[in-house]
Amino acid sequence: MSRFLYLLVLIAAVGGGWYFYRHYEITGLESVDFKPRGANGGRSPSAGAANAKSAKQAKPHRTTIRIATFNFNPLDHVKLSKRHVAARMVETICRFDVLAVQNIQAPNAGLLIGLVEQINSGGRRYDFAVAADVGREPVEQFAAFLFDTAMIQVDRSTVYHVQDPGGLLLRPPLVGSFRVQGPEPAEAFTFTLINVHNEAARAISELDVLDDVFRSVRDDGRGEDDVIVLGDLGADEQNPGQLGQIHYITCAVSGVPSCLRSSRLVDNLLFDRRATSEFTGRSGVMDLMGEFNLPIQGVLEISDHFPVWAEFSVYEGGQAGHVAVDPR
Repeated sequence: MSRFLYLLVLIAAVGGGWYFYRHYEITGLESVDFKPRGANGGRSPSAGAANAKSAKQAKPHRTTIRIATFNFNPLDHVKLSKRHVAARMVETICRFDVLAVQNIQAPNAGLLIGLVEQINSGGRRYDFAVAADVGREPVEQFAAFLFDTAMIQVDRSTVYHVQDPGGLLLRPPLVGSFRVQGPEPAEAFTFTLINVHNEAARAISELDVLDDVFRSVRDDGRGEDDVIVLGDLGADEQNPGQLGQIHYITCAVSGVPSCLRSSRLVDNLLFDRRATSEFTGRSGVMDLMGEFNLPIQGVLEISDHFPVWAEFSVYEGGQAGHVAVDPR
């Protein structure tokens, strides 16, 4: 009987020791501390490392973004149905963090859903924003914003068409406000875009209205001083109308044609150079012919306009550590 009890005690001791070794580790020399093996705030070391890596990847470490405008002239289902054309369109869009698009010809936003799906099939994270009235009534064409959600956040409550009861603008501009992702919210560059598509024949008269649009958006009570007018202005930088008479207004690009069939720069970005100090001074026109090594006809399948872009710091005020001050 004593041998049997001795055997039971021996088995229990060995089993308990094995369980203790498998599940606990001893730390410290001065004082002994027992903790479960793999303990890491409730996660295993591998899971913690994976989550840290994921969090690091989710926060881009770029210091600049590119904002661009592109009149696809037009963007429609016919163009998207051509694989080679759609592929080059997708590649073009992915060069920019925010793209103001003009001349979308579709009855609703379904076309943009399909376009974004094509973009994101390659692993990107793009989205679009349009005014709430798109699709509610038949329209010939409309404008939109395309943006990379890894870098840019949109405030959808701020996306709207400018009210134009007098009918002074053939296509009322699309407005939207954005924030850069990555920096702390208080340090991140915030900006409002006014997406414009002027008719060439009415360009001067419409530019004479856009100065009022600019001031109205800038002074809407939100306190946003970084207001950027961008799009197809219908006129070059030498003829900006009353929009160009706003104090300190400047064009991001000059002296380069933005149309395949014209020597004029009709697409551009304009902003108050004092307020928008985030502008790095880098800008340009993306030459689709040279970029894709295409003949004229190949470029025309994409558009007869070229994308026009400008580069901005991701930090409000153009520098890290700068905390935005509420002007109110």
